[in-house]
Amino acid sequence: MRAVQITQLTGPDDVRVAEVPEPEASHPFTPGSGVLIDVHAAGVAFPEVLQSRGQYQLRPELPFVPGAEVGGVVVSAPPGADVSPGDRVAALTLTGGFAERAVAPAWGVFRVPDAFDHAQAASLVFNYHTAWFALVMRGRLAAGESVLVHGAAGGVGTAALQIARGLGARTIAVVSSDEKERVARDAGADEVVRSDAAWKDEVKQLGGVDVVLDPVGGDRFTDSLRALRRGGRLVVVGFTAGSIPEVKVNRLLLSNLEVVGAGWGAWAWDQPQVSRDIGAALDELIAAGAVAPIVGARFPLERAADALHAIDRRTALGKVVLDVRGA
Repeated sequence: MRAVQITQLTGPDDVRVAEVPEPEASHPFTPGSGVLIDVHAAGVAFPEVLQSRGQYQLRPELPFVPGAEVGGVVVSAPPGADVSPGDRVAALTLTGGFAERAVAPAWGVFRVPDAFDHAQAASLVFNYHTAWFALVMRGRLAAGESVLVHGAAGGVGTAALQIARGLGARTIAVVSSDEKERVARDAGADEVVRSDAAWKDEVKQLGGVDVVLDPVGGDRFTDSLRALRRGGRLVVVGFTAGSIPEVKVNRLLLSNLEVVGAGWGAWAWDQPQVSRDIGAALDELIAAGAVAPIVGARFPLERAADALHAIDRRTALGKVVLDVRGA
């Protein structure tokens, strides 16, 4: 089968399509049988960029096939799984997703509604489970509160806006361009501010926020604290800006603020029920029309390097997807 391989840790330019053996129906990171899936689309995210440079915590031996999430059709499933052959699914694979066939642990596979295409299915698990975990389980976002989302036009950002809006929260998006503003508003942003302007002052004029979701990090971290209301929570999701910020804890003391880490993968990996619970919560929001993944750039498998560059250069709008079997 065709698959994208990382053969050396020199960055996106050196990923290659190769012929590799089909996987067995057993997930390499989970004992026992897995769900075998014909992959139609694969989601592309920042961890794959880091993996191409050997900078991610998950470091399989070279060469390996990256790809943490897919949309496709079940080929086989173990006894007791919630899915059956022929089901259209979204699945968390962790690795191996950039291929024509992949395997996922049974607890990381979810049926998708007929209204979702395979690209939307490939956009569902990584971003929306991350956003739910960050906003609800770590940020304790409640109806009637307000949330500020950095990187609001990207995959995690658009997921967070949709989930927050679906939960009855007011949403403020931080973006850097007119095009990204359009995407953020399509995802449900009530207000939009520009990252290259005095965004913190604009947010304070809007009354501040109860929760900040930050997948970016870098030099905007301190201003995020200043944008919080008393008792607010800043939820750290990642550092796509490249630098890891530091916090002066006196700022937390003066306004009773919290800085909270949200590492969804590390939390959910050995607690399968967490993924099932988040999946069920998202199903309710999908049924209510609040959640519908926004797919951005789509690339054929042979252009996986271009897909990774779109993430790395922060030009992505919505979710970047590989069309493994054609659009």
